[in-house]
Amino acid sequence: MKREIIKTLDGSTTIHLEEWDECYHSKNGAIQEAKHVFIKNGLSLFDSNPVSILEIGFGTGLNAFVTFLESNQKNQKIDYVGVEAHPVDAAEVLAMNYVTELDALEFENIFQKMHKCEWNEKVEICKAFSLTKRKQFFHEINDFETFDLIYFDAFGYRVQPELWSTEIFQKMYNSLKSNGVLVTYAARGVVKRSMIEVGFKVEKLEGPLGKREMFRAFKKV
Repeated sequence: MKREIIKTLDGSTTIHLEEWDECYHSKNGAIQEAKHVFIKNGLSLFDSNPVSILEIGFGTGLNAFVTFLESNQKNQKIDYVGVEAHPVDAAEVLAMNYVTELDALEFENIFQKMHKCEWNEKVEICKAFSLTKRKQFFHEINDFETFDLIYFDAFGYRVQPELWSTEIFQKMYNSLKSNGVLVTYAARGVVKRSMIEVGFKVEKLEGPLGKREMFRAFKKV
């Protein structure tokens, strides 16, 4: 599948898959989407230490890096697990401009370490941030009551509806601790129904720039 690096409306880059006409991040702004969906409506709910996070798909590492920057400011300890079946090529990673666009040149080594560290091993990125990149398909996830927060950032329902199935959301529900939270950019009715079917309490929130709505779901036990 042909891939190209494109610049989104906020100046940050993403990867565009031509055959699907699908991007790893919003064309309206990769960074603004990450901050709005996953930080403002996800991580900001947690004042506890540590916070355990599962990301459904690790991709370019943007969500992990933005989470690191936020946690560094708040002096918050993070245990981060990113699942990705098809890791991004090293050349594509080097083409991402997140470090400069986030004005985070002092942490460029952190972004690089996130991508250079071994897969399927827990790595201490810094004293307060650990990262485990798991190379696996989403249907292979079998964690149980492990995570406080899930970033659900799979490719869209239009191109991969199987990633938004009741089966997958059952795995997400099982993976969360009691009162855990799942956030996603998605806002389709079929996605909400699958979430509710497995037990999530779902709320609709204002979406990131260019998208009217998004979902946040709670595991209420």
